[in-house]
Amino acid sequence: MRYLPVKKAKNKRQKAKSHFKIKNLEFLITLLAFNFLLLTYSYAAPCYGTKMPKQRHFFTGLENYSIFKNYLENDEGKVRSTQNFLRLSYGAYDWLSIDLKGGAGNIKQHPFLSDEVDYVSNFAGGYGFRLKLYDRENIRAVFGFQHISVHPRSLHLGEIKHQAVLDDWQLSFLISDEVMKLTPYLGTKYYRIDYIHWATGKRKRIMSDLTKVLGLVAGVDIELAEKIWLNLEGQFIDNEAIALSLNCSF
Repeated sequence: MRYLPVKKAKNKRQKAKSHFKIKNLEFLITLLAFNFLLLTYSYAAPCYGTKMPKQRHFFTGLENYSIFKNYLENDEGKVRSTQNFLRLSYGAYDWLSIDLKGGAGNIKQHPFLSDEVDYVSNFAGGYGFRLKLYDRENIRAVFGFQHISVHPRSLHLGEIKHQAVLDDWQLSFLISDEVMKLTPYLGTKYYRIDYIHWATGKRKRIMSDLTKVLGLVAGVDIELAEKIWLNLEGQFIDNEAIALSLNCSF
C-alpha cells in the first residue's frame, strides 16, 4: 500500500478546504445579489430566519413589520399595517424553537369604491415555532409556522361603530449557508391574511386574494457583535411589506 508524503497530503487538504471556501463565497454572492434584487421590488412578513437558540437558551429582539399593500379577495380592496414588537425565542430543544412576540399595530383598509379606514394602533401579538430539519457544515434547513394578530382601536364613522382585527398566518421552509459574518437564506412560504371587520355589530371575515399567497423568501442575518445580529427579510410576491429586526442571544 502506498502513502502520500505528509507534505503532499497536507497540501491536498488545504486545496480542498480552499475550494470549499470559494464555493461558499460564490453561494453567498449569488444569494445576496438575489436577495437585494427581491428587496428592490417587494418585501415579506418575518419568518425569523434559520438562526435558532440552543436548548434552554433565549433570543430576544426588537422588530418592525410594515405591510404596504395586501390585496383582499372578491374585490374587497387592500389592507396596510405597521407593527412593532418585542420578540422572544426559547430553545425547547436544539431542534425546536418557540417564538413569541408582543407589541402594537394599526390597520388601514382601503375598499376600491370608498375612502380608506384608518384604525389607530393598539395591541398586537404573535406566536409560532421552528423545526431544524438539517444542520451540517454551516448548511441549515428550517421549517416554521408563525401567526400575528393585530387588534387596533375601534372608531366611529358617522353613527356607525367600526372594529377590525388583522390575522396573518404563514408556513415557511428555509435553507441557509453561513459564510463569514453573514447567514443568507432562501426558501418558500405560504401565507394568508384575514381582515375581520365589525360594523353595527355585524361580523365579516375577508381573506387574502388566494391567487397571491405563495412566494419565494430571501433574507440575511448580519452579525454585528458576538451575540448581536441584524435580520432583514424579503419575499417575491404581490404582497408588499418589509421586516427588520435587531436581535441578541443570552
